[in-house]
Amino acid sequence: MPTYQEILATDLSTLTTAATKWDEMAGKFKEHETLYHDKVHTITLPTSWVGESSQAANAMFGITLNEYKNAQTEAKAMASLLRDAHTQFVDLRKKVESERDAAVKDGMTVSSTGYVTFDTSKLDQSELSAYHHDPDYQRSAQEKAGSWQTRIDNAVRSVCDADEGFEVALTQVVKDSVITDGTNNGFNGQAKGDIEQYEADEGKDIALRVDSGDATAHDYQELQRLFRDNSGDKVFSQTLLDNLGADGTLKLSNSLDSLAYYKDQKQSGQYLDLQKGLATTLSTATKDPNSAFYKHFRTEMQKAGTEEFKLDGLSKIPNERVRGYQSLVTLMQHGDGYSGQFLKDTADDIRHAEVSYTAKGKLDSVWALRDKFSGGDRGWFANDPLDGVLGIMSHDPATSTAYLDPAHGDNLNYLLHGRDWDTVVDHFATPPGGTTQGMPVTVEDGDVRKGFGAALEAATTGNAPGAYHPVGHHTAAQASILQQTIDTLNADNHAQQLPKNLTEPLAHIMTSYTPDTHQTFAKSDSHYDIPYNSNGTVWEGKDGAHLALAPDHLTKIMRGIADDPEAFGHLYGAEQKYSHDVLAALPQDAGEKTVHDRIVESSRAMGSYDGVRADIIFDERFKKTQWAADFNHGLGTSLSTALMFNPVSDLSPVGDLATKTVDVWAYESNKEHTAEANLAATDANAKSYDAGQRDVDHMVRMWGQSRGHDIDSDYTKYFLHAGQDQYDLSRNDSLRYLRADR
Repeated sequence: MPTYQEILATDLSTLTTAATKWDEMAGKFKEHETLYHDKVHTITLPTSWVGESSQAANAMFGITLNEYKNAQTEAKAMASLLRDAHTQFVDLRKKVESERDAAVKDGMTVSSTGYVTFDTSKLDQSELSAYHHDPDYQRSAQEKAGSWQTRIDNAVRSVCDADEGFEVALTQVVKDSVITDGTNNGFNGQAKGDIEQYEADEGKDIALRVDSGDATAHDYQELQRLFRDNSGDKVFSQTLLDNLGADGTLKLSNSLDSLAYYKDQKQSGQYLDLQKGLATTLSTATKDPNSAFYKHFRTEMQKAGTEEFKLDGLSKIPNERVRGYQSLVTLMQHGDGYSGQFLKDTADDIRHAEVSYTAKGKLDSVWALRDKFSGGDRGWFANDPLDGVLGIMSHDPATSTAYLDPAHGDNLNYLLHGRDWDTVVDHFATPPGGTTQGMPVTVEDGDVRKGFGAALEAATTGNAPGAYHPVGHHTAAQASILQQTIDTLNADNHAQQLPKNLTEPLAHIMTSYTPDTHQTFAKSDSHYDIPYNSNGTVWEGKDGAHLALAPDHLTKIMRGIADDPEAFGHLYGAEQKYSHDVLAALPQDAGEKTVHDRIVESSRAMGSYDGVRADIIFDERFKKTQWAADFNHGLGTSLSTALMFNPVSDLSPVGDLATKTVDVWAYESNKEHTAEANLAATDANAKSYDAGQRDVDHMVRMWGQSRGHDIDSDYTKYFLHAGQDQYDLSRNDSLRYLRADR
């Protein structure tokens, strides 16, 4: 393999010079072909020479003539390979030089052999003294030098990988694989001029050996190099998958999983790296949905997706087989960067497969397997391929939105309402004790709907899933997905007790829509005036699209989220912060009616949230004190000392006052929330549940103080009383909505 020094010193122009010579050679072979055809081959054609000798001569002369043609093909292919190598090496050498130059610019020195060290010669006297006397400085410099060494080594390795790939092509281009043309090791009439095509052929050969169990350690290393060298290369990727076919691709993936998780766990890192390489190959090959390869591969996968394959070690059940789409999505989970169309097409095809299976009157699921598949219990395996591909899709918010948009299909309705998650897609567990005897019991996996929840979060927020989102600008499609989700869950009576693994994603989503939830509960904007138990319509304003929810629908969703106290604490805190921001934004000269209306709206919103809190605290299913503690933790995480109105100038210093006041308030508020949780679970206590009201009181008093009014002034009390009345009404409304269905 070439060294750093050789890479920078080699004259790469010799490759194009040699390519020109090979083109000239092809031309010479063409001249000889013409001459041979005219002067030799034609003498067997006149009718005056007949018989066996003529036929024998014609056959022999024909073989020679064909060899002249094959020689031209091989020579042209060799020229093409040389130019391909030149292009690759020039580009890769530039990357080595670029890394070297960047390292030098960052204060490193790079030796002629590529060894990186911290360049102390660039330090002035004081800096050099500090370096020699400060171990932390030296350690930091060494770490930085190590980082640059890794980058340069990786760039060099890329050249070495390409060099080995070129060697593979040079070895294969001169091999005559046709044994029926009358020659033995003649010229290669099937010679190809693309290095990546030869590497893909080698990849197929290794894949077959992996599947048969005959692969050597060198085979696995070479397959790693092939994937590493050709990461992102369309020709290699499509050629390899075309060579393997859908069946072969799935078999290779299953074999690698079996090795990684069961047969050779000590080398699992290598096999999982190969899975990542194969997944990257799949991602690259399927980028263009209009290509002939894409259409052919998809058609193959539609057939293989429901076929049964072995995956050694996955299950103790005799003869247990997995389906192709389960293996495909398991493979896809190792990669990224898939085209949106490929993700949507794969999801569509998986859905079609499971619906078609059910339509045949089957009692089990096409994906049914008798074991657990979540967490440490084979959680890596995508036993529910549709949920799995949705999880992958969640990393592409735009595609998630397009796939779930109710304006362009019924995918969202199918996932929320049409799909029987209990019996159609989840696994069949073996009876207690793990025996294989007796009727299996249908159960949900621990990670059921994890992918759907993540895709839903990405689709409705436009952000990657997994975190609480700030208030954002939403498109009509994003808001429509959330609108239909909430209305459908209410219609199916699943809002107050949300389906498994949708609680946290919905909590994440709802923080992004806090202005809409605030206005829905405030009941002062006609856009949000939706009758009880009705479905509204998303509307658009200058700041984006907005929900239009019936207040009881929203309340029940909040109640469902409140089963997770920390998640609900985040929503409660988001509303507090938004109400604070609404009041803080009031102009100093705002009129009494404007102030009154904003305080009433915020009080109504807080009352609605607190009605949900009251309902869950007085539900006997919960450990009250623990729920309150977790709620307080979520609330505290969502707030900060920024949640404080800026006092008037004579109350400075602002920072100290704000910090101390919020800390005291948070401490007292948490105590009240926890104390109320210990009350007896009775309707009477639920109605008198008022720690949330004191949160509102605090907000109004502090706002008045920030405008120069005493917290007990008539001015402050006027607004305080107005807020208290509306708070009580909204809290009672929430309790009424929640108990109407019980």
